[in-house]
Amino acid sequence: MAIRRIIGPTFIYILLILFGLFFLVPLLWPILASLNPTASLSVELPTHPSLENYISIISSGLVIPPFTSSAIMAISTMVLVILLSGLAAYPLSRYQFRFKAQLMYLILFASALPILALVTPLYAMYVTLNLTDTLQGCIFFFVASSLPFCIWLMKNFLDAVPIELEEAAWIDGDSVLGSLWHVVLPLTAPGIAVVGVWSFLGAWTNFFVPLILLQSQDILPASVHIYTFFGSYGQVNYGQLAAYAMLYALPAVALYTVVSRFFVKGISGGLKG
Repeated sequence: MAIRRIIGPTFIYILLILFGLFFLVPLLWPILASLNPTASLSVELPTHPSLENYISIISSGLVIPPFTSSAIMAISTMVLVILLSGLAAYPLSRYQFRFKAQLMYLILFASALPILALVTPLYAMYVTLNLTDTLQGCIFFFVASSLPFCIWLMKNFLDAVPIELEEAAWIDGDSVLGSLWHVVLPLTAPGIAVVGVWSFLGAWTNFFVPLILLQSQDILPASVHIYTFFGSYGQVNYGQLAAYAMLYALPAVALYTVVSRFFVKGISGGLKG
């Protein structure tokens, strides 16, 4: 009986480890290939590891322009979404009014809409407003598509902050905006982290929308440029492609690492209710 108790969990752990390695192998390829000047599609340890691939793509100007466009879109989207979702979620959390429940369901329904199905009428509208081939047009799209879900998240975070704390600030002479800034926002730091990371990654990794809206090569973001990198420079250099992919993933990993202590707490709290 004791042996059976040991063998059972051991077999499960071994199975889970093998299952994890199955998904780890594709992640090892860009790491190893980026350090291998003679990389191929096979996963192999570099014989003479070096940073030659990174130096080559940076010195040739293949990194700075697309990464700058991606950073402008992602950071602008993150700031606008945090600001607008917070301002929209505050009255939904603090005040009671007619049709509030229906409005919340409408917001939830909007967050589930297939955004890509709206690309055709959106493109027609952008042509009319002269927003095609502009970073502003992409930013507006990312903000509009992220707001419904982020408003729902922020509303749940604000619900967790007792209104008595704000009332105490009002008694001390603080205004509504002042109590929001000094009391509510510090307590909703996990929610802000979740909304920020969510909106940043949505804009940073989006491929289809910039591909449709942007035509100028000099403003293409990294998400689209990595696609053109694959077929626009003759024979594919897998080492440079892997190095480009690693640099592309670095900002998202760095952002999540910085706010991870808020992010894990925020995900568990924001999905309640």
